[in-house]
Amino acid sequence: MDDELPGLAYLKMLCDQLEEVEVVKAFNSPNALLKELPDLEFDFCIIDIEMPEMNGLQLARLLKGKPVIFTTAYKEYAADAFDLDAVDYLRKPLQRDRLHHAIKKVIALQNKQQTERDFVQLNTDKGKTLIYFNQLLYCTVSLTDSRDKIAYLSDGTQLTLKNISFESLIELLPPGHFCRVNKKDLITQRAVQTFAYGEVTTTIPTTAGQFLKLPLGERYRKDFLRYIQAP
Repeated sequence: MDDELPGLAYLKMLCDQLEEVEVVKAFNSPNALLKELPDLEFDFCIIDIEMPEMNGLQLARLLKGKPVIFTTAYKEYAADAFDLDAVDYLRKPLQRDRLHHAIKKVIALQNKQQTERDFVQLNTDKGKTLIYFNQLLYCTVSLTDSRDKIAYLSDGTQLTLKNISFESLIELLPPGHFCRVNKKDLITQRAVQTFAYGEVTTTIPTTAGQFLKLPLGERYRKDFLRYIQAP
C-alpha cells in the first residue's frame, strides 16, 4: 500500500507484470486497510513507510505476522524495518527487477514454512478448508470454471478449490511430492500406478470400475520422469 496514488498505481503496475503475484487489493490509507483486514485473504503486503494516520512500521505490527516488504524514499528506517523481520526493504524509485527479487524472497520464506506443516488452508466450495498433503491425490481443472480446480482426496471426497492457478497451488504444496502431467492435471507420486510414453494410470478408481488414466503431455514428460524417479 502507498498513500500517494501515482506511486500506488506504479507499484500495482509492476506487480501485475510478475506472474508470481496476484494483487488482492491496493489501499492508499492504513485505516482503510485495517477496516477490511478481517475479511482479506493475502500472503504478504508491500507497505510504504511514510504515510499519514500511521506509518508503515506501525501498520506492519498490526498485520498478525504477515510477511512485509517495505518501500521508502529514505534510508533511515532500514534498521527499524528489519527489527520487524521485514522480508525486504526497497528504496524508491522502485525497479521491477528489484521488486521481483524481494517477492522471490517472500516465496522462498513461504516454501520453507510450508515444508514445516502437513496441510494447507484453501478457499473451497465448502468454505475455508484444511487440506492435508497426505490426503491429496489429484487435482484437475473444473469443467464449469477453469479458474477453479477439483481436488480428489484419498477418502473419496471431492473439493472445488476456488480461483487458484496450478502455479500458485504448486507453490503451496511440499516440493517434490506433486507434479503436473498435462495442462489440466496435477497428481501426487503416491497415486501413480503405471505410466507409459503418453499416459499415466493412477490408483484412483472411476465409476466404471477401472482406474483413472491421464494423458502425459509432451511439455511435462521430462519433469514427470525426473519427479517419478526421485527417491
